[in-house]
Amino acid sequence: MLIKTLGRVDYAATLDAMRAFTDARGPDTPDELWLCEFDPVYTQGLAGQADHVLDAAGIPVVQTNRGGQVTFHGPGQVVAYPLVDLKRLGVFVKEYVFRLETAVIQTLDGFGVTGHRVAGAPGIYVRLDDPGSHAALTGPADPADPFRGLGKVAALGIKISRHCTYHGVALNVAMDLKPFLGINPCGYAGLATVDLGTLGVFTDWAAVAQRFGERLSAQLQP
Repeated sequence: MLIKTLGRVDYAATLDAMRAFTDARGPDTPDELWLCEFDPVYTQGLAGQADHVLDAAGIPVVQTNRGGQVTFHGPGQVVAYPLVDLKRLGVFVKEYVFRLETAVIQTLDGFGVTGHRVAGAPGIYVRLDDPGSHAALTGPADPADPFRGLGKVAALGIKISRHCTYHGVALNVAMDLKPFLGINPCGYAGLATVDLGTLGVFTDWAAVAQRFGERLSAQLQP
C-alpha cells in the first residue's frame, strides 16, 4: 500500500480526487492511503438529516456520498482515506470496517488510551473517567443514554464503488472541539466528542498520522 501524507489540503478537491482515482483504477491498480488535514468543514453522509446541523456558524456544510450522518473536520484531526480494492484484499465490508476500527484502537493504545467499540454506532469511543482503562464496556447500554460516560474520538464513514473503498476515518488529535457542539455528531444528540489533548495526550498531527498510517497499512494487507 502506498501511503501519501498529504497534510493540509482542500476538502472538495480531495473528495474529487478520491472519486477520480476510484473511477479510473483497474484490477492491478495499487491500493493507496491518503492522510489529510482540512480547514473547518461539516460533511453530511447519505443518511444525513438537515436538522442534525444545529448551528453551522458560518462553517461550510458539504453533502457527500459516504455512509453515515454529519461530522466535522478541522485542523488537528488526522483524516485517513484508504483507497482499497476489497475484492483483491478478500474481505467484505463488515470486516473492512472492523479493521479500520482496529487500526484506530491500536493507534490509541500506543498513546496510552484504550479505544472501545459501541454496537450499532461505528467509530471509536473512550471512557471519559479513565481513558487508559482496559476494562471492557459492560452492557447493555442505557437506552436513554447509550453513550453515558463515553466520548467519541474517531468517526467513520465509507463509500464502496465496484468493490473499491474511499472516504474513511477521522481521528481527533488536538482540535478546536467547539464546532462539534453545532451538530448532533453522527446523528446522536448530545454525544461528547473528544481529542487526544482532552484525554491528556499531548502530541502532534505528524506523529499521530505516521502511527495511524502504519497501523492502517498493516490492517489492510491481504
